Amino acid sequence: MGGVDYGYSYVWEYVVRGEHAADFLRTYGPDGDWVRLFRRAPGYVSTELLRDRVRPGRFVTVDRWRSKEDWEAFRSAFGAEYEAIDARCEGWTAHEAELGCFEPAE
Repeated sequence: MGGVDYGYSYVWEYVVRGEHAADFLRTYGPDGDWVRLFRRAPGYVSTELLRDRVRPGRFVTVDRWRSKEDWEAFRSAFGAEYEAIDARCEGWTAHEAELGCFEPAE
């Protein structure tokens, strides 16, 4: 895989309550609160928000960073802001799970 500009990704799954779908899309989308926060940190590469084609309300996010160390530095520097957004979004989902941390397969 040529041109990979990231070495660390983490993936989350969400099942969003119908009445909060618009809030979720606005906050987790490409110009949402999460991406705006991530962009403030060195090493952030991109975020992808994917919607399940079969199960309405099910989404997956893929956040990419240059390295795990960049992600950890972000969490250290922006921990309070991260927790504030996370707390605000907490009631929007019926299910939320970290699916794992990944690296490019080469």
